[in-house]
Amino acid sequence: MKLFDVYPLYNVTPISAKGIEVWDDKGEKYLDFYGGHAVISIGHTHPHYVKRIKDQLDQMAFYSNSVQNPLQEAVAEKLGVLSGCEEYDLFMCNSGAEANENALKMASFHTGKSKVIAFNNGFHGRTSAAVAATDNPSINAPINKQQEVTFLALNDFDAFEKAITSDDYCAVILEAIQGVGGLDEPTTAFYQFIAEKCKENNVVLIADEVQSGYGRSGKFFGFQHHGVQPDIISIAKGMGNGFPVGGVLIHEKFTPSYGLLGTTFGGNHLACAASLAVLEVLENENLIKNAAELGAYFKTKAAEIPEIKKVKGRGLMIGLEFDFEVAELRKKMIVEQHMFTGSAKNKKLLRFLPALNITKADIDLFFDGLKKAL
Repeated sequence: MKLFDVYPLYNVTPISAKGIEVWDDKGEKYLDFYGGHAVISIGHTHPHYVKRIKDQLDQMAFYSNSVQNPLQEAVAEKLGVLSGCEEYDLFMCNSGAEANENALKMASFHTGKSKVIAFNNGFHGRTSAAVAATDNPSINAPINKQQEVTFLALNDFDAFEKAITSDDYCAVILEAIQGVGGLDEPTTAFYQFIAEKCKENNVVLIADEVQSGYGRSGKFFGFQHHGVQPDIISIAKGMGNGFPVGGVLIHEKFTPSYGLLGTTFGGNHLACAASLAVLEVLENENLIKNAAELGAYFKTKAAEIPEIKKVKGRGLMIGLEFDFEVAELRKKMIVEQHMFTGSAKNKKLLRFLPALNITKADIDLFFDGLKKAL
């Protein structure tokens, strides 16, 4: 048997990593400024993270959600305090797509409706309703296209008001900072307008924080830059630092019932250990503050490079926009400079999504490598 060939791969085989340093099977060292799509939030093989998972593995790796698991309660309590979202309940799952799937399902249960408003260049996952709400026809199969989704331009007040008042919608879903789409953001005025109109029209507001959450933007959640309160918040990526885990924060105004949502693997003992380790490191090492401060430092360094036409994003969720397509530049960064970076739907954008505990010295190394590659 061979692998189903769906990924274009660089000729690099990582076998070990620590912090932002990654070594391949030939002993070559690389610097990871992409974190596997913003997943590595506290650095590769962080000692506290490794110990937490090893200790849990020695005790118990898994049991289903048919028994009590106090670790889930510990995750919910810690997450509520650190994020400032104590008025929400936590449902744990396994990925960002599953988080958004359950968020949309809850919105539909709550309203009794099925149509969704999403935004151009948004990305919410690759499963049923989540991929239908993703603005990429090439990954939407006919079975997904049965979902009714209206796509609108970000920051178009008139189009949004016309849409939400002209039809029956269950949900509006948006990213505070678009990841795959290219680091575009709703303005504060627009996000607040969305929240206001959702409330007026009894539509559920879903904040997709799968990539922008967990401190990456310089606040715990990206929507917190805009002074809004979503009804549902989806989380994943940085939540487990590489362990597959996701979650849905559901406002306490929603009423749960047995069987409403469910999962076999979600919130298992190892996932909880990983999640607790991440939250503890975020708190103990002040990594959200570090993300905000280093994001500002990154932008001052970027301003020194004339080839960079625009810097997009917040904190350590940053895109560098050039006046040329960056595929060759990204290849040079990994092959010649031994640095991992990311691409986007915007082919002129280079994405920078490192662990939140990087240093100014690490950013200096990134820009040294970028200048050489340019």
